Amino acid sequence: MISEIKIKSLISDLQNFYSLCIHSILKIFKKPLYLDDIIEQMEYAGSSSVFIVSLVCLFVGMALSLQLSAELSGLGLKMYTGKIVGIAVIREIGPLVTALVFIGRVGAGQAAEIGSMILGHQIDTLRVYGIDPIKKVVIPRVFASVVMLPCLTIIGDLVCLLGSYYIAVFVSNQSGSFFWSSIIRELTFENVFSGSIKPFIFGYLISCISCFYGLTTRGGAKGLRTSTTKAVVTSIVIVIAMDFVLTRVLLYLLGFTI
Repeated sequence: MISEIKIKSLISDLQNFYSLCIHSILKIFKKPLYLDDIIEQMEYAGSSSVFIVSLVCLFVGMALSLQLSAELSGLGLKMYTGKIVGIAVIREIGPLVTALVFIGRVGAGQAAEIGSMILGHQIDTLRVYGIDPIKKVVIPRVFASVVMLPCLTIIGDLVCLLGSYYIAVFVSNQSGSFFWSSIIRELTFENVFSGSIKPFIFGYLISCISCFYGLTTRGGAKGLRTSTTKAVVTSIVIVIAMDFVLTRVLLYLLGFTI
């Protein structure tokens, strides 16, 4: 009996989540647009996240270059550090690391903010005044995430490569010009496209999940803690799983052999 109730609850939650995802797309260009809310959310999701994204990507790039230099030097292949770093960062590490930081910085904030609005009956007040909460609350956050996460990913990729360059040149004594020329050679359409399409999908999923759990907040402060935790954990799992799926699909579509 208990398992049956849980299954029905899960199916209901999935239906509500899919409904939120669909309406966040269908209503995005319908009036009113709430441009002030969109700009405010873009500032919160974008410029306010640049520092933490840059800091994390810097150390990830430095650690990656350090590990590769140590392993490749034993094989006499240390000059390929730039090539491997470029492929790894552009295709995989940059988009994924930036998305995970985005979840902790922006996704958790969106879930907590909307959850507080639920507990404070602000969402109910919007409905009383005939304002659609999806238009007013959800869409500005989804739009901001979809636009700003790719921008943050570009910054994260650049900082990650700079950190790798510092370790490769000033610690491993490699050629700086050869390091950058190796990376530039890897800026092919296939590699850039693979790393560029992921942030748009990640941003959409993160924001939809965060908004959904925020809107389902119940039970005071404890419920707010629970919904925020669920939003972060679910976003991390979904993003990592989706990263694998997208990588596999893109490798097939772009003609890479495995």
